[in-house]
Amino acid sequence: MTTDQTLLFGILIVLFGMLVWGRFRYDLVAFVALLATVLLGLIEPGAAFEGFGHPAVVIIALVLIVSRGLMNSGAVELIARFVIHADRPLPVHIGVMAVAGAALSAVINNVAALALLMSLDIDAARKARRVISLSLMPLSFGTILGGMITLIGTPPNIVIAQYREDALGAPFSMFDFAPVGLAVAVVGIAYVAFIGWRLLPARPDAVSLEGDAGLYVAEARVKEGSKSIGQTVGDLYPLANDSDVTILGLVRQGRRLPGFSRARELRQGDFLALEGDPKQIEAFMGAAELDTVGAEQHGGLLGKSLSLVEVIVPEDARIVGRTTAGLRLVQKHGVTLLGVSRQGKRFRERVRNLPVKAGDVLLLIGPDDNIAAASTWLGVLPLENRRLEVLQRTKALAALAIFAAAIALTVIGVAPLTIALGLCVVAYLALGVIGGRDFYALIEWKVIVLLACLIPVGAALEQTGGSQLIANLIVTQTVDLPPWAVLTVLMVITMTLSDFLNNVATALIAAPIAVSIATSLDVSPDPFLMGVAVAASCAFLTPIGHKNNTIIMGPGNYQFGDYWRMGLILEVIVIAVSVPMIVWVWGF
Repeated sequence: MTTDQTLLFGILIVLFGMLVWGRFRYDLVAFVALLATVLLGLIEPGAAFEGFGHPAVVIIALVLIVSRGLMNSGAVELIARFVIHADRPLPVHIGVMAVAGAALSAVINNVAALALLMSLDIDAARKARRVISLSLMPLSFGTILGGMITLIGTPPNIVIAQYREDALGAPFSMFDFAPVGLAVAVVGIAYVAFIGWRLLPARPDAVSLEGDAGLYVAEARVKEGSKSIGQTVGDLYPLANDSDVTILGLVRQGRRLPGFSRARELRQGDFLALEGDPKQIEAFMGAAELDTVGAEQHGGLLGKSLSLVEVIVPEDARIVGRTTAGLRLVQKHGVTLLGVSRQGKRFRERVRNLPVKAGDVLLLIGPDDNIAAASTWLGVLPLENRRLEVLQRTKALAALAIFAAAIALTVIGVAPLTIALGLCVVAYLALGVIGGRDFYALIEWKVIVLLACLIPVGAALEQTGGSQLIANLIVTQTVDLPPWAVLTVLMVITMTLSDFLNNVATALIAAPIAVSIATSLDVSPDPFLMGVAVAASCAFLTPIGHKNNTIIMGPGNYQFGDYWRMGLILEVIVIAVSVPMIVWVWGF
């Protein structure tokens, strides 16, 4: 072992130890490791930050933005709306949710897919009066499995595809991962739906995702062309019940009608008085095709991205004792008061005509810049972490068409994936499904910095001969074994690392080792690279190996040891299915 190899292995051991310990941010740990390799002369100073311009880094950043655009447009909700039925048997519910999660993860980032479906799964569990812990982990595992089907489904696939281009001259294409990934996903989902969930503890639910947000009394307008026109208020009760929203009554021509107006037929321009939390009110409005006062100022195909923001009214606020109608909030600032929360009290006054009191919590809807300016002018204080993107459902088909066109450009070879996704992002900005103000907030910078810092470190491992050294060790220990058995050993090692390390870091370190093993065996490197992609993505034993597992830990009230109960058998299944599929599809 050379001096350079000894120094680099020492850095990697410390790096892995720090990542497993988790005491410090993983992006900071990776950045320090990068600086250490430069100071020790293992990486040229001019090449230290080349990782930030690497195509894999750019693709991951763009995928995160595109995923949010698809969610904000309501395109993803079109699928989810047909998925949730609380009266299904639990195995069927888990199977349907896992299939939906896998399908979404194949076309958007798997973290984004889980973020959308998790709240729906929790709502379904509560309506069915069962514990969340039985279905939430299978959903998370389903989204992880689905991410392996396409290039953009999960970061390890992007990393491996780009490494293949660097090492062999051509990357894996969009659907090269599909044969193996689809087979693994189908068998894995069947396992979690019919067997895996039975191994989980039926633990009482933790605090809800929405925290302790109060209920709001809000008003929603029956807009032109709404499917609610001609229906009675009572006809909307099932839809309101599905969204956990209570219909309090009907406002017509500026006057609240007596009682609940259950038998009244809805007309264009009527308002429904609603009670619920912000997210459920927004979901009900979308399902019933309702809007708000001032919606015409925000609407249109190229309208701005909208947000729901909760603000609290201090004693010295300008709005205390006044109404939003009197202050002309919509006309002056382009912001609508959607609802008011007053310590759980209901009231019959029109929301826009209600004198606001100190201590009220207001629900404002409008473009982010408008809400910020209006909040300052009103003297109200936005509540931390109480901001919700409003789905722009009229733009769903346009957003889907743009995304499909971007993928088509890549598949037919007109433009590389980086350019195609970049064009998609620009189109989403023009469409208004993502806002320029939040453009950079949509990118998970810790993952970007981690990847950009470890790309040069991985290159140094290869340049110093370190990857070949590890490959020779694996080949020596598996002498006389056929290539498929060596592939199995590599995948088991990679999968074990991924259970404790970030999957991007695992893929970056394992990729050059995979190519070195193939070179030593004088076989094609493709099956070994594909094996690393699968194994790095499948972290099912711990809550720290994959972000999706971390996200569900709190809401599902899971403990560290719960993951291996279902995950250990699943990892064995992944190996048992993927190795024959890789050999069959890619050969040696």
